[in-house]
Amino acid sequence: MSENFGSCTNNSKEDCDDRRGRCYSTRSDRAVDEPCKTSLYDFHVKCSGKMVPFAGFLLPVSYGGESIAASHLHTRKHCSVFDVSHMLQTEIRGRDRLKFLESLCTADLENLEANNSVLTVFTDSITGGILDDLVVTKTALGYLHVVSNASRRYQDQLLMIKAQDTWRSSGKDVQCQFLPPEERALLAVQGPATTQVLNSLVDVDLEQLPFMTSTLATVGDVPRCRVTRCGYTGEDGVEISVRADKAEHLAGLLLESSIVKMAGLGARDTLRLEAGMCLHGSDIDHTTTPVEAGLSFVIGKYVTSGGPSPSLGVNIAMGYVQVECSRVGSNLSVKVRDKTVGATVCKLPFLRPKFYQPGKNIK
Repeated sequence: MSENFGSCTNNSKEDCDDRRGRCYSTRSDRAVDEPCKTSLYDFHVKCSGKMVPFAGFLLPVSYGGESIAASHLHTRKHCSVFDVSHMLQTEIRGRDRLKFLESLCTADLENLEANNSVLTVFTDSITGGILDDLVVTKTALGYLHVVSNASRRYQDQLLMIKAQDTWRSSGKDVQCQFLPPEERALLAVQGPATTQVLNSLVDVDLEQLPFMTSTLATVGDVPRCRVTRCGYTGEDGVEISVRADKAEHLAGLLLESSIVKMAGLGARDTLRLEAGMCLHGSDIDHTTTPVEAGLSFVIGKYVTSGGPSPSLGVNIAMGYVQVECSRVGSNLSVKVRDKTVGATVCKLPFLRPKFYQPGKNIK
């Protein structure tokens, strides 16, 4: 699989690496003459979308005469469709794909189950600052599907390509393919009525697709859509990765339901704000660490040291767990040499220390 820097930007000559035939921009504002259009641009215009530039793309901020607040409330009560095709979609393949991406982000991908997704972040290797937040899906088909922010598209591409070149130079097997928006679209279907709307369209049981899991499905008559139960609104919902030439047809199928409306950037922002979800560039950036941002949950949890205790006659270990699992007495599962064993949280130290203190008789 060849790496692909496909995009619809007008890169200047100095932004191109002719030796590799790749183009990218190192400028956050991209300084392009015209914003890109997603495959749904004409559809948005037909739906009276108010188009505005955002992260280098023309996207709808709202539709027709409906206010952002009304669209927001409709999503909270019913179901809305958002065009998020501007976001960078990447597929990572190769024998060393898991360790490769783990070297760039904070997620524990080795222990992530197949067809599960995880929110994680790219971090600066020196400062620990957040370079971007992303959702990684570990598919059962031998590749990782990654969705990251449009505003960080070129920085993320450059980060992954540089790391890929380093890994390949040492004999590792990894291939990154960036899916350009003219080839792959992404629709977010969000709201409490999502399941009701999709049940008649998909060939999978959505009851068996819990939050942050993913599957390939036929949606309507569109095959091989990647349906991931996640979103950026705080509501139930899915994101559907679909061929760009099928995106308008799929959006039309969804809008056949009387309780579905298109929604734009305005509602998406107020919905994510209510849900307490961070926006890179506003709430988090390279100067913010995951811990400072309250995102410590995106850091993979693991045993740091462990072994048999001769004094206690049991196995003991120290490590990091989610806060909600840290209460003394909580029962956990720990993977030891590919075998899962039970563990119980206890208070440190395992044995009371007997440090000498004058005047105190330590028993």
